[in-house]
Amino acid sequence: MSMFNFFSKDKKESLDKGLEKTKESLFSKLGKAVVGKSTVDEDILDELEEILITSDVGVNTTIKIIQRIEARVARDKYLGTAELDKILREEIAGLLEENNSQDLKDFILPEGKKPYVIMVVGVNGVGKTTTIGKLAAQFKAKGKSVVLGAADTFRAAAVDQLILWGDRVGVPVVSHGMNTDPASVAFDAVKKGMEINADLVIIDTAGRLHTKVNLMNELTKIKRVMQKFIPDAPHEILLVLDGSTGQNAFIQAQEFTKATDVSALAITKLDGTAKGGVVIGISDQFKIPVKYIGVGEKVDDLQVFNKTEFVDSLFKKNK
Repeated sequence: MSMFNFFSKDKKESLDKGLEKTKESLFSKLGKAVVGKSTVDEDILDELEEILITSDVGVNTTIKIIQRIEARVARDKYLGTAELDKILREEIAGLLEENNSQDLKDFILPEGKKPYVIMVVGVNGVGKTTTIGKLAAQFKAKGKSVVLGAADTFRAAAVDQLILWGDRVGVPVVSHGMNTDPASVAFDAVKKGMEINADLVIIDTAGRLHTKVNLMNELTKIKRVMQKFIPDAPHEILLVLDGSTGQNAFIQAQEFTKATDVSALAITKLDGTAKGGVVIGISDQFKIPVKYIGVGEKVDDLQVFNKTEFVDSLFKKNK
């Protein structure tokens, strides 16, 4: 398959469409809350609190946003309901700014780390292996050489799916098959990456949360064997979360951040849900940068997260 068949035309259009359900839900509820009201009062703030919680922004983050708006109402006395969109937008943008969310422009790798090693974690079903395939395609399209490691050896489907992505994208996949040692796969993938002077090595890992102890031990072992080649590997531990699961995504983030040193987040499947607020809540609660978001099926519907573009799109009114 040609690489050009993977990509759609307009990133911004893709983002707008992907957040459509979240937007429609948010603004229809917000519109009903302010009907017949001219100023932002306690009743409207109570309604706004419920709207944000049902959009899966999360209770703690919602309380933080409401308290900030309350402070503005107290300071400015008569804030009109027409200004509520603008105020909410400013407070959400401010939260993302505080939480180290970046304005990434493109798929780029840090200088001076070659190969750059990403270990990908997350439960089964969140789109982990698909996200890895799409990352490989995006970086390959930027002229980077990529090696994939199929270390989710507990599911034949995961190994087969990654091999399929490797074939489609045209990148090598290191696989030992099912029920083999995940650490051995990671070891050989990093070794291969060094041998061919690859720019990027991405390691898929098993998506199991049966016990934190077993998960932690497995991920620690994978890291340890990679460090035989590259002392500071992995350079990034990317946690993939399914945005459509709302509060379950919070629980998964809690478990994985306890089990390993998650340094970046990818939040997938935002196009199929009205729960896009989960991006705001998870960023705020875990202080881990959201690096990628999934807003559709195409390869470039996996986008680098740009907080300014995200907020602009979220508050862009449909014509």
